[in-house]
Order: sequence, then structure tokens, then C-alpha cells
Amino acid sequence: MRKFKKVLDGLTAGSSSASQQQQQQQHPPGNREPEIQETLQSEHFQLCKTVRHGFPYQPSALAFDPVQKILAVGTQTGALRLFGRPGVECYCQHDSGAAVIQLQFLINEGALVSVLADDTLHLWNLRQKRPAILHSLKFCRERVTFCHLPFQSKWLYVGTERGNIHIVNVESFTLSGYVIMWNKAIELSSKSHPGPVVHISDNPMDEGKLLIGYESGTVVLWDLKSKKADYRYTYDEAIHSVAWHHEGKQFICSHSDGTLTIWNVRSPAKPVQTITPHGKQLKDGKKPEPCKPILKVEFKTTRSGEPFIILSGGLSYDTVGRRPCLTVMHGKSTAVLEMDYPIVDFLTLCETPYPNDFQEPYAVVVLLEKDLVLIDLAQNGYPIFENPYPLSIHESPVTCCEYFADCPVDLIPALYSVGARQKRQGYSKKEWPINGGNWGLGAQSYPEIIITGHADGSVKFWDASAITLQVLYKLKTSKVFEKSRNKDDRPNTDIVDEDPYAIQIISWCPESRMLCIAGVSAHVIIYRFSKQEVITEVIPMLEVRLFYEMNDAESPEGEQPPPLSTPVGGSNPQPIPPQSHPSTSSSSSDGLRDNVPCLKVKNSPLKQSPGYQTELVIQLVWVGGEPPQQITSLAVNSSYGLVVFGNCNGIAMIDYLQKAVLLNLGTIELYGSNDPYRREPRSPRKSRQPSGAGLCDINEGIVVPEDRCKSPTSDVKDNSFSRSRSSSVTSIDKESREAISALHFCETFTRKADSSPSPSLWVGTTLGTVLVIALNLPPGAEQRLLQPVIVSPSGTILRLKGAVLRMAFLDTTGCLLPPAYEPWKEHNVPEEKDEKEKLKKRRPVSVSPSSSQEISENQYAVICSEKQAKVISLPTQNCAYKQNITETSFVLRGDIVALNNSICLACFCANGHIMTFSLPSLRPLLDVYYLPLTNMRIARTFCFTNNGQALYLVSPTEIQRLTYSQETCENLQEMLGELFTPVETPEAPNRGFFKGLFGGGAQSLDREELFGESSSGKASRSLAQHIPGPGGIEGVKGAASGVVGELARARLALDERGQKLGDLEERTAAMLSSADSFSKHAHEMMLKYKDKKWYQF
Repeated sequence: MRKFKKVLDGLTAGSSSASQQQQQQQHPPGNREPEIQETLQSEHFQLCKTVRHGFPYQPSALAFDPVQKILAVGTQTGALRLFGRPGVECYCQHDSGAAVIQLQFLINEGALVSVLADDTLHLWNLRQKRPAILHSLKFCRERVTFCHLPFQSKWLYVGTERGNIHIVNVESFTLSGYVIMWNKAIELSSKSHPGPVVHISDNPMDEGKLLIGYESGTVVLWDLKSKKADYRYTYDEAIHSVAWHHEGKQFICSHSDGTLTIWNVRSPAKPVQTITPHGKQLKDGKKPEPCKPILKVEFKTTRSGEPFIILSGGLSYDTVGRRPCLTVMHGKSTAVLEMDYPIVDFLTLCETPYPNDFQEPYAVVVLLEKDLVLIDLAQNGYPIFENPYPLSIHESPVTCCEYFADCPVDLIPALYSVGARQKRQGYSKKEWPINGGNWGLGAQSYPEIIITGHADGSVKFWDASAITLQVLYKLKTSKVFEKSRNKDDRPNTDIVDEDPYAIQIISWCPESRMLCIAGVSAHVIIYRFSKQEVITEVIPMLEVRLFYEMNDAESPEGEQPPPLSTPVGGSNPQPIPPQSHPSTSSSSSDGLRDNVPCLKVKNSPLKQSPGYQTELVIQLVWVGGEPPQQITSLAVNSSYGLVVFGNCNGIAMIDYLQKAVLLNLGTIELYGSNDPYRREPRSPRKSRQPSGAGLCDINEGIVVPEDRCKSPTSDVKDNSFSRSRSSSVTSIDKESREAISALHFCETFTRKADSSPSPSLWVGTTLGTVLVIALNLPPGAEQRLLQPVIVSPSGTILRLKGAVLRMAFLDTTGCLLPPAYEPWKEHNVPEEKDEKEKLKKRRPVSVSPSSSQEISENQYAVICSEKQAKVISLPTQNCAYKQNITETSFVLRGDIVALNNSICLACFCANGHIMTFSLPSLRPLLDVYYLPLTNMRIARTFCFTNNGQALYLVSPTEIQRLTYSQETCENLQEMLGELFTPVETPEAPNRGFFKGLFGGGAQSLDREELFGESSSGKASRSLAQHIPGPGGIEGVKGAASGVVGELARARLALDERGQKLGDLEERTAAMLSSADSFSKHAHEMMLKYKDKKWYQF
């Protein structure tokens, strides 16, 4: 189904496809462009989510299939994440969005039951690459609190808040008429209601005995056949969890006062043993002081030694500030393992799925609020396993990200080799034990890299090739700054209360490996990649005064704005002299902070490991008491040796080879005498709140003002666009100063009269202006380091509606002209001969095709703003094509990307639409309503890249990847991993000769006879409502095809139990025959595997 014009009525009136068709391709009269053959058509585009990476946000439930070796995590937002071997992951979502309170695998069946806070149960089919719900059951009159599914049983016990237990047939997802009522269970043992059911389990040695734990402290052993309680155990503290010893003669309860009670099944009067693991033992035999509740306990036995008792919680109340702990009690030793975050749940991984055998625990998986930890129980000291999943995206909050598809092939190995040295030591020596599933067949072979910038100043590089994610390398940008040891020690020059090193913008050139970051404290750092370790004696640094008012030199007070009636800027195009000397004084004559940066660069030698090494640190300084404004745009060019950045005060260009400031201009001065606005200079603002084009909410908790949400790049009120553009405006509001919003280095025609392309910088502003600066670079070799780069405004000015977001250039055939770059070369080489070679290499030769163009050939500039896109023909500067992208909303992100050997413009709008346009003609190719801008995190992190890939941060801990390529959508099924693989169920434990002779082994129970309709009758219809799932027939189809392929690979284990499936076979036959394409195979399979339950196919 390819429906590309999905428009939500009423939401996006202005951007509807109809109005776009009318606004298409406006050619100015009398100007005909040469026709360029465009190959991209609407059918090349389709939008779909591909994979979700990262730690499940707000986790709430955990389950493990010990045979399939698959882990499931449920969340408070109704998400389900499944993990197999590294690289096999899956994300599903419950439509209701209700919290997942419990998960239960149908062990080795390829199915999972999820229990939600809205009292629904769902059966998921995991035998297809994209799991789907087969059945749902909604409880109408009672709230579900706990569920239990015995191994190899089809009857699910469901406990409720009222204290009753209902039984669900997992095959048909219908209720049995058999109910255990709370009053029958406790009878006269208690005068009051026992509370909700908090635990259900069957005796490991006797399936006919069910242990029911009630919150109040009562435990009942229920005989299913005689429908009465055998024993009742009462304790005066609330129960949180219960666990059996595998022999079925003892069980253990955890309580709200931090105690554990161990009970003999046949001695209900009092517990055999009461333990307070973290309680202080008092001398005179009194009870220990109460502790915090033990939220969960597990009791696991080993053949060769003492059993393990593993618990969470239970710390004493006087351990204030102590981190959450998992306690492992083994024999006489007690190990207390501190965790970084609160524990949500934990599970002990054991060698056997059978509850009546020695458990042989080998690991504990601990689900924390923000991490997943796996502890090795078999090694001394209980070391943790090294986690192979990409769950550390949020180690520090993500503040920005960039995505690069189709990178140079040597990049990932280079980053991996320097990142491998950063690995921590002390992990378990064993392989990661969660290793189920199979990898998909990666059809995509091109390298993909994601870069994330974080609040603590770190930058992480991730290998994102073939829909997987793996961290390659981590760079700590804060290493170049002096750290304040405590809050009082902090400099009073900082402009943010916390996270002063947070990354705001990343500019990276994959070919030259040059990296440039802009941070929240108005700092820019340029990095070079090297495989050699170096010690930098003095960190190179520059300080730049970038301020708003023109006549700052004449008014040292910086308070009264000087009166000006003429347009500011004069006719002199020369830049003002750079003020790059490091600060000598920290305040001006009147005591205002002046000439000081926000952060202090280290003055001691810095050891720089292989990887990214600091080339230059640039900081904006305070001016006359005003803090520097945050940087809003950034660009680096390795061929020219230049970096440029801008904010709402102006623009600065730095030659990072000569470590010199080349350009330092207020935005107004960029216009020279061509300024279209009559403006009045303003005095500096005293507020700490940064203004202008940056998306400032670094942390999740910051509330964004109402009007800032409307447009993150220019502070646009409802109709302020027409206001700020009108010629009657005499001054511009300080909040909406014209900021630099886009920067692009390129080799092109800078003026109308140019006969050949030359290096230039194109500057876009938040008022929709594009200005061009010409660059005159000295010749290569030694001269590049000796002669200055000459920078001069060209006088070229272009205009668009809305803030300029992105620029790119096409050659005469419509192919993309990438900016010039210098290929990467190791620069830390000591030999003199190499030094000379290096200097020769520095010639700023463009590798873009433009340098070899004939004089007659023209180019196209593609400019995308918040409101529209224009294609400008160069050198004539005529508007060749124009497209109004949106009237009522604004574009958050626009990227010019390669797809199917062609290029297009991809846009994400704040109203939730994703659109693509052909180039150069700007024909609309795709317009899909995808998701509305619900928070600034999406705006800050959404990015498109080549080959139809895109991503954004869907939660503070997770990256959502999507594709807009029809080809990738079609291949996605092949690329996804398989969760379910055919594995034989281990053999049941041998009962032994004497146990068989004298009884005492595991007792089986014909549950069908007890719970089936014939004996227990029908359940009340009003109790629960059955809802067939969308994965019904489709699930059977997909599963049938999977099993047919699997027959050759492995003989599926036959069910040792041999349960009666009389009427089930007919139902299986009916369903499989309806799955038409598989009917023949399904019939053969059914004959071979009569004893299988239907949801195993």
C-alpha cells in the first residue's frame, strides 16, 4: 500500500498537497532553465520505521525464555522490547499505551503473554520477524495483579485485586469456568479481606497444588482437584514475593519489614526460619530492627553446593544515601551488589526450565531504571558481563545528533581501533548468555555512522550499518577545561547553571575526519584525527569578542544605545580588526565582566590518546557585562583550513592552520550598505537565558515557553514574519535579533559577473537572508601557513521567507557538488621529510567537480528555509525554481540527500509532515503525516541522511530510525533478525527408580479435565471480553512459512506430555487452509506434528 499523500484534516491546512500543487515551480517570466532529466519519482518513496535502539524508556517488567535465550522488557508506555544475541532486537508497541505490569513467556513456544495496567492480557506471536498480537482478553470487573503460567501448560492463572484467581486457556484466550474465590481460599482463617493476589505458583513436585500469596501476609496452598485449601500460612507482615525450593517441600516469602520467612509446606503454624538479611542483630535476643521491604526473592538450588537466595531491597533504614542493592546469599556468604539506579526487577538465569530439578543458576539479569546489568554467579566476586547491546546512548543526556550514511569505508575500522583502547577491564570472562535468535540478511552494505553529542560534553561515534548499532569511540571534550571541584569553586563567568560543556552543534567532515563542536558555553573546539598518542604542552586557544552594537568602542558604558537614524553598517566592506588577544583583565573600568571566556582552558600539558585530538579551542568572551550568546551555526572546511560560526550577535571566521581570527562581524555589518532593515543598535542584555537560533533545552526537564515552541530558530509570534519584514519597522526586538542560522563553504560563483567558480562562504540568517563572502586563499605548501587568507563580502544578497536552514550546490547536470576537502592523512609524524610533504598536501584543492568546470557551465544553489525552498541559477542569480513548503507550520530540519543515484530535498515539519522534493525542480515527491512535534528533543535530534535514512530521539534513552526509501521498506523484512529458532526442549529430570517405586516424584495433573468446559462449565461473559488480535491469520501465515523452512534445519521437539488436542487439530486445519499460499505445506506439517499446539506453527 503506497499512499504518499496522507494529510490529517484540520491539522495541516496550509501544507496540504492540493495547495502545494498550485505553488509548484514558479518560473520568472522570460527565464528558461536548461531542462535537467530527473530520475526520482513518487514511487521511489515510502515511509516506515525500521529499528529502535537504546535502553527501553521507563521499564516496568522483565521476562526470560531459558530455552530460546530471549529476554523481554516491558515499559510504562506500553512498549515491548525483545533482545536475543547481540544484533537481534525487536520493538513492539501495545496500542493502548498502558503500562506493562508483567510478562510471561510460553517457554520454547515462540509466544509471550503481556499483562497491562488496563487489565488486558495479550498473546504475542514471536515466530514472525515483526511480532503481532494473536489474542487479547480484557477483564471488565476485576483488576489484574499477578499472573502465572506453569512450564508446558496451556492454562494461565490470573490473580486479581479482589483476591480471586481466574484461569485462561492460552490457546483460545478464553476463560475457564474454574474460579478460586478469595473467601473459599481463606475461609475462617482471617476475619478481614486478605488483599490482592501478589503471588501464584504451583508446587514444583505436584501440579495439583497451587500456592497463593495475598498481600496481607496470608499464603494458601490450594488443592485444585478437591477445590479446597490444604494449608494456610499466616504472618503479620505484608508479602511482596514468594519462591519455591525445587523439591516442593519448602518455600520462602519476602516481607515489607525486610524479613524473609522460610516455611515447611506441612508446618503452617510458624516459619521454620526467619532471616533479616540487613537487620542489626540485637544482643538480648530481641527481634532485629525493621528494614526496608524486600521487594523480590528467588530461591535457586545447586547440585554441588548450597542454594542461592537472591533478593532486592531490604536495606536498613539508617543507610541514607546508600545506592540500591541486590543481595546474593550463598551458604554463609552474603554479597551486597550496589547498583547505579533503582532496581525495577531481576531474574535468575538457570540451566533448566523445569521447576522440579536442581536449578543450577549461572547469572542474574537486573533491570534498573536506566540500565540492564547481568551478573555472573559462577565467578568469584560476581563480576558483571560486558553488555553488548547499545543501551548507553543516555549515559549522559543526548543534546544533539548527526547521521552519516555512505561514509568512506576506512572510517569505521579507524574509529573502532581507537575506541577499543577505551574498553573497561574486570568484566566476566564468559560469553553474553542471552544469545537467542538469528541475524537478518543485511542487504545494505554501505557504512553508516551516527554521532551523538551529550550534556557532559562527550561525543560518541556509533556504527549504525545494516540496522544495527554499536558504539565505536567516545570523545570527552571537557578534558581541555579546568574543572571546578565544588559549586563554590565555580567561576562566576559561566552562563549555564549546569552542564557547561554540553554539546550543541556537531560539524564533521568524514573524508578529512576533521571534527568541530560548538558547546553551550559559547565555545568551539576543532579536532584532528590521529592514530598516534601525543602530549600537547600548550593547548592552542583563541578568544573572540562578538557583540551586537556597532559603536561599542565609543560607548564604554554599554548602557545607553547611541542614537542612530541612518542604516547601520556604512559602506565600508572591510572587516573590523580581529580582537583575538587572550584576556588580560576580567572586568572593565566600571566593574562589569569584560573580555573573559565562560570556561578556563587547562594550562598544564595534556596527554591526548589516539583518536580525536584538540587542534584549537575558540571561546567567545563577555563584553561589557553581557555574557556571550550561544552559537547557532557552525561549519568547518579541511581544504581551506577554516572554521566559521555565528550566533545572534554576528559571525566569526577562524583560520585554524594559522590560529588567527579572519572575520569578526556583527550580523548587521555583513550587509554593508545593502541592509534592507532600518535598525537601532541595542545595549547588551543582562539575562543569563540564551536567545536566538539555538534549541536551548539541553535537559529533558526544561519547560519551553509557548511561543518558542512555535519556531525554534526565529522567535516568530503569530504574524511576526510580516511585521519583522515590513519597512516601517524602526527597531528589532532584542529577542528576535537576526542570528546566523546556516553556513556553507563551497566553490561557486560569488557574484553575477564571475566567469569561474571560486572559494566562498554562504551565510544564512534567521530573517531569511543569504549573504555571500568571497575567500581568497594563498597558494599551497609553506605559503598557506605564512600568507593571510583574505575575506571580503561579495555584495551578493538573496532572500527567502523564514529562517535559512540548509544550503547546497548542484552542477549544470543537477549533480551535488560537495564542499572541497583534504583527504585524511596522519599528521603526527616526526620525520622532516614527511613534514614537507604534509605542507605540500595542504593546497586547498577542491575535490568537487566544480574546479574542472568550463567557464560557460552554470551551477545551482539550493536554499531551504523554514517556509520555502528556492533553486537559484548561478552566476545569473535568477530564481530557477521555488516551492512554498508550508504556510501554517515551519520546517524543523531540511537536508539535501542522495537516493537512488540522484538527489532530493527532505524536510521534517513541526506539524508532523515528512516531505521530499526533487532537485532542481522542487517537485513534491512525498508528503506523509508522520508525527507531530511533541517536544523539543525531536526538533533537536531529527536528521535525514543519504540512501533514504533518517533518525530522531524518540525518548531520552532511545533512537528511532526510519526510512523514506521504498526499496529499503521492501528489503526490511529480510534485514530484520529472527527471534524464534527451533530448539529442542531439554529432557525432563529423571525421577529415579526409588521415587518411581514409592512415589514422591513430580505429580502430574490433567488440567484439561479440571479446567475444560465439560467439567468446570462456562465463565461469566461479563467478566472478560475476548478481542482477536491483528496478528491472527497473518501470524499463522508468517509462522507457517517459517516452520516449512525450518524443517530442513532441525527436527522440532515433540511434546513429551502428549496432551489431548482433539478439537484443536480441526481448528488448526481451518486456520492454515485459509492461509492459502501455505495450505499444502501446512497440511504436511500438521500430519508430521500432530502433537504441537497451534500457536507453535
